[in-house]
Amino acid sequence: MQRYRQYGASYSSPSAPVEEAEAQEEEEEEEDEYAEEEVCEEEEPLVEEGVQDVVQGTGGVNKEEVPQRKEEVTPPVSETEAKVPPVESKNGKRTEGGGDAGGGGGPKYSMFTWFVVLALLGVWSSVAVVYFDIVDYDSVIARAKDFHMNFSQVLQGKLKAYDTDGDGDFDVEDAKVLLGLREAEKPNVGDSPEKKTDVSQPADATSPETWTTEETRSAAVPLPPLVEEDFVPDDPRDSTHPYEDDVITIDTMGVLLEETLPEESVVTSGQYLTSSKLSQEAAEKPEPESEKLKETESITEETAEKQTQDKLQEKAKKKKPKLLNKFDKTIKAEIDAAEKLRKKGKVEEALRVFEALVQQYPQSPRARYGKAQAEDDVAEKLRSNDMLQRAINSYREAAELPDVTPDLLRAALKRRAERQQFLGRMRGSLATLEKLVQIFPDDVSLKNDLGVSHLLLGDNKGAKKVYEEVLEAAPGNGFAKVHYGFILKSENKIAESIPYLKEGLESGEPGTDDGRFYFHLGDALQRVGDDSAYHWYELGHRRGHFASVWQRSLYNVNGLKAQPWWTPTETGYTDLVKTLERNWRTIRDEALAVMDQNTGLFVPEEENLREKGEWGQYTLWQQGRKDGNSCQGVQKTCSLLERYTEATGCKRGQIKFSVMQPGTHVWPHTGPTNCRLRMHLGLVIPKHGCRIRCTNQTREWEEGKVLIFDDSFEHEVWQDADSYRLIFIVDVWHPELTKYQRQTLSAI
Repeated sequence: MQRYRQYGASYSSPSAPVEEAEAQEEEEEEEDEYAEEEVCEEEEPLVEEGVQDVVQGTGGVNKEEVPQRKEEVTPPVSETEAKVPPVESKNGKRTEGGGDAGGGGGPKYSMFTWFVVLALLGVWSSVAVVYFDIVDYDSVIARAKDFHMNFSQVLQGKLKAYDTDGDGDFDVEDAKVLLGLREAEKPNVGDSPEKKTDVSQPADATSPETWTTEETRSAAVPLPPLVEEDFVPDDPRDSTHPYEDDVITIDTMGVLLEETLPEESVVTSGQYLTSSKLSQEAAEKPEPESEKLKETESITEETAEKQTQDKLQEKAKKKKPKLLNKFDKTIKAEIDAAEKLRKKGKVEEALRVFEALVQQYPQSPRARYGKAQAEDDVAEKLRSNDMLQRAINSYREAAELPDVTPDLLRAALKRRAERQQFLGRMRGSLATLEKLVQIFPDDVSLKNDLGVSHLLLGDNKGAKKVYEEVLEAAPGNGFAKVHYGFILKSENKIAESIPYLKEGLESGEPGTDDGRFYFHLGDALQRVGDDSAYHWYELGHRRGHFASVWQRSLYNVNGLKAQPWWTPTETGYTDLVKTLERNWRTIRDEALAVMDQNTGLFVPEEENLREKGEWGQYTLWQQGRKDGNSCQGVQKTCSLLERYTEATGCKRGQIKFSVMQPGTHVWPHTGPTNCRLRMHLGLVIPKHGCRIRCTNQTREWEEGKVLIFDDSFEHEVWQDADSYRLIFIVDVWHPELTKYQRQTLSAI
């Protein structure tokens, strides 16, 4: 096709006259009969009249002009007659044409004369055509283009039989073979038309004509046979195309397929495995190319189907809630204007606009909900509990209006429960969530929130029941699993809690990536002797929940000096340490006085930190306040401490006596915060068997001496002596905390 269009640009083939002249010189000695036969061959039509124009290389003429073309062929026929050998005239001069100059056997005038006459006629005809505008050139060109298009469509069908050089189309070279001017080429075995290049064609591979030509040729080329030793790559697309430089591929039906670029290919890991498996089998036993293509199409279909499902799921997740009922849609412009103010941070102005809308449209749930949101924002800005309570009331009012949409009802009550929790109204929040669960019984996320509300109230039993219902309906719910495991561990069901905590964390669901769950999973694993506990501690550290694998407190102030053991000088509390050590006997005697079993002042440790044994405590200060009337039995001790506010004012610590009986072991554990340091004053210490480990350093108590350590680091205690051990514990603020921080930090 491309060759036909290029050669058709001139009226006749540029190479034909040269070869005909050479043939004339070689054949001058032959008989006239040969010349006559050649004329007959030339006048004999090769194909239909319309196709004859293509053979002559006309390049664009109507069928109406075909008869005129036959008359124009006459001059070349006269040139054939001129091949008769010349004879001498009576005056001794040679005349062309082989006849007598005066006898009329040959042409009266020479060929040069005829050529000049024809040239002059052509010039005057051209002048006449141009001057008098005889020919409409635009219409001629249009008809020529139509002719090209019509014949290009039938070229493969009508001229394919005359394709003698095997290049897939009919051109002048094929015409020469048919005229006997050259021999037909025998293509080498294995050569394909794609590999033949035409140097006369432009190298622009991006032109539309080039695309059409290459597509037409490639569709007729069969795929090469599969070679047994060929490597089949993991990507099935690579095996469908035998040539690395080609830009198109062919399926088994000969339909052109657009090449997929590697960066646009999306194949999941599972599909890569499937593809690799197929490739290994193909390496052992080659399979037909069509089978591999079917596998490729199957994998592509699976990929497309999975992508479609993922998009649908993502679309479902991102689906916007419908907050407008039919009436709200009629005032949507006014609601949007007020909402725009709120989102721009002009919360007071937005609140005034929403209040006006509520007054004008009291039955509009969306206007009431917007008012609640604006009140919520103002409360946050002004840090006003009164304004927040107004927002809580407005959320309830919006949810109770008629014709409220389910999405708005859910959003209003859920936000109301969250703000109630923020204000510490746990029972009110629980009631709101219970109402939500009644309205939306199939919403698992609301049940999960309800379980958390029970836990915040300390109602582990109620929370456990809720999460059992969730796991029955959704066994794989990670949020329910970690909370259910947490509850089991609090019940000291250590081994049972581990799979729930582990599977819940591994799920990666929202709400599961919490330091408490890493903390309790590691702690549970330690208690059953599983060293993988430190893997989870390390993972918790990487996720930013722990300062380090050793320091695993959850309520921290960043930037504080962190080390397991401290000296009195490093703390800066040397005066307090000296007071304790100078008065240790007084403190001991008061402690022994209250150890009378009949008083019940020492209570068992309640944090489930013991593996075995007995451990009792008697608390004087807790969260920066005196613990009831506990100082009445140890008045001297309390009076010694009252002037040390770093201890008595430590809202994140305690001051207490601790007695531990023989055979007691305390699990490795960490304190809740890095905001305190812990002092241990030895009061009654057996000579052997009592020791404490903090990180990888183990020390022993001494009577009348103070040990100082940071209990946010992992520590462990053994009491293997023959008698009890009695110490005095005093927590102090971390020395690097500012006065403002000590005043504003929440109590623990």
